[in-house]
Amino acid sequence: MRKAIIAGNWKMNKTPKEATELVNALKPLVKDAVCDVVVCVPAVDIANAVEAAAGSNIKVGAQNVHFMESGAYTGELSAAMLKEAGAEYVIIGHSERRQYFGETDFTVNKRVLAAVKAGLKVIVCVGEKKEERVDGYTDALVSYQTLIALTGLTPDEVKDVIIAYEPVWAIGTGLVATDEQANETIGVIRKAIEGKYGKDVADTVRIQYGGSMKPANVKGLMAQPEIDGGLIGGASLKADEFALVVNYDK
Repeated sequence: MRKAIIAGNWKMNKTPKEATELVNALKPLVKDAVCDVVVCVPAVDIANAVEAAAGSNIKVGAQNVHFMESGAYTGELSAAMLKEAGAEYVIIGHSERRQYFGETDFTVNKRVLAAVKAGLKVIVCVGEKKEERVDGYTDALVSYQTLIALTGLTPDEVKDVIIAYEPVWAIGTGLVATDEQANETIGVIRKAIEGKYGKDVADTVRIQYGGSMKPANVKGLMAQPEIDGGLIGGASLKADEFALVVNYDK
């Protein structure tokens, strides 16, 4: 059985002080969670979040990582820097990075390789735009994005990568794929992994849904057999809301 993982993506929200307050508020609310609990925070918040989460079941992640170990890349952070700061996870290839900052499938792959090499646990995002779904390209697109992102990893390394399926049209819009749509597309992603890495790997990889999962819809989504958790945006910024998602089984 794959253990579910619920990860909050705070995006560009919360100062270090606010990060401490939010993690402290969250700790007692999720301490009995049956799933892995992660908060992916702005880089300046990592140290505060790690300190606040110490001794709890909450793990801390970053929202991006550079693919070089060091060098003249002003404003960027290496995997080693994030790891030493206390981050255990890192989001790579979020649609906002692709849309606003020129991220491509190939730079996603380079970041994945660097993060895995450094020992970070990767959450790699894939997903289609509304017009791509309407035109019938969803299955081909998410399969391609997934396989490019994983290129160069061994089957054992792939087992530890988390895929987040995030339909771009459902992020921050309030629109949500139906439970069945999300499950079907995540099944397509799993089938693509199976085709390249085998059934054992595909059955092990955890695949989240990342399109506006919130307290109102989490139970239905998490009841689907292919969905192993969620990458949560807005609902992760309030301790009580995020806790309702994390405690979806209660």
